[in-house]
Amino acid sequence: EWFQLQAPGKNPDLTGIGWNNHNAGTYKLEERLHPTAWTGQTACELIRNYDSDQPLFLKVSFARPHSPYDPPKRYLDMYEKVDIPVPFVGDWCGKYAERKDPERVSKDAAFANLGEEYAVNSRRHYYANVTFIDDQIGQIIQILKEKGMYENAIICYTADHGDMLGDHYHWRKTYAYEGSAKIPYIIKWPSAMTTQAIRGKRIEQPVELRDFLPTFIELAGGTVPDDMDGKSLVALASGNKNGWRKYIDLEHATCYSADNYWCALTDGKMKYIWFIHTGEEQLFDLSSDPGEQKNLSGNSRYADRLVEMRKAMVDHLQERGTEFVKDGKLAVRDQTLLYSPNYPKD
Repeated sequence: EWFQLQAPGKNPDLTGIGWNNHNAGTYKLEERLHPTAWTGQTACELIRNYDSDQPLFLKVSFARPHSPYDPPKRYLDMYEKVDIPVPFVGDWCGKYAERKDPERVSKDAAFANLGEEYAVNSRRHYYANVTFIDDQIGQIIQILKEKGMYENAIICYTADHGDMLGDHYHWRKTYAYEGSAKIPYIIKWPSAMTTQAIRGKRIEQPVELRDFLPTFIELAGGTVPDDMDGKSLVALASGNKNGWRKYIDLEHATCYSADNYWCALTDGKMKYIWFIHTGEEQLFDLSSDPGEQKNLSGNSRYADRLVEMRKAMVDHLQERGTEFVKDGKLAVRDQTLLYSPNYPKD
C-alpha cells in the first residue's frame, strides 16, 4: 500500500529476484523505495515523533539481507574492489560437488555447486545489503541521540538466521552449519549499567535469541518467571558466569530435502549434529575449523568428545519420549513432526 502511494503503477519486484533465490542484481528503482530504506526511515520517523513519558519498545525488522540480494548500486560499488571470501567446502559434502551451470539450475535451488565466481558475486551483493542496513541503523542511532534517548536505551542487534551463500554447496538457511546458524548478537547497554557491563567485551558463553526477553524483563525491574525459556544476560555481561548453560540447542524440521531434519548442540567451540531421519552424526571443532570443513565424527582422536556430546543430546531429547530416545540411545525416526512449506512438492 505504501509503495503504490509512493510509486503508483510501478512494480516493487522489478529486480526479478525471488525471496529464496541465489542469484543477485542491483535494485532497479529509487533507493528510497527499497524495503531497507522504508524500514529504517519509518523507524526514524516514529522515534522523531515519539512524545510520551512512557518507555518505548521498538522492534525494527529489516527484510534484508535475506534474499533477494538486491542492493542499490552505490552500495554494491563499495565492494567492487573488495576481496570477497570464497565459500567453505567441507570434506563431507561431496554429494553436491558436481559443478552445475547456474543458467540451468533453478534459481531457488537449495543445494548446488555453482562455482566460486557465482557464489562470490552473490556474496558481494549480500555484503552490500548489510552495509545498506548498517547505514540505516546509524541514522536510527543518531535520531535517538538527538531525542536524548540514546544513553538510557538498550539496543540489541541480531538476526533470526544467516545465509549459507554457497558454503558446502548449500544455499539459504535451515541448516545447523555456521553460515546459517551463527548470527550477530550485539548489545548496547543503558548508561546506568556501564559500571557493570564492560564496554567492548566479548562473551564466550553460548547465548541465544531466547535470552533477550528475560534480559528486558530484568532491566525493566521485573521478575523473570522460573519457567521462561532463555536466561537474562545481565549477570553474564557483568562477569558472573555461574550457572550458565554449557550448550545451546538448535533444531529444524524437514526442509529442502528428506534428510534435512536435525538437532544440534554447541558450546561455541564444538558442535554436534544428529540427523534424525538417517542417524548420521557430524562433529566439528569450531575453535580450529570455524568453516566446518572437517567432520570429526569418525576421527578416533575425538571419540571421547563424540561420546560426550552424543550423551548430552540424549539428555536433551530424553523428555520427548521413545520416539527420540530409546534404551538410552538416540532413535532414528521414519516420520517427521513437521514439513516446512519449502519442502519440495515433487
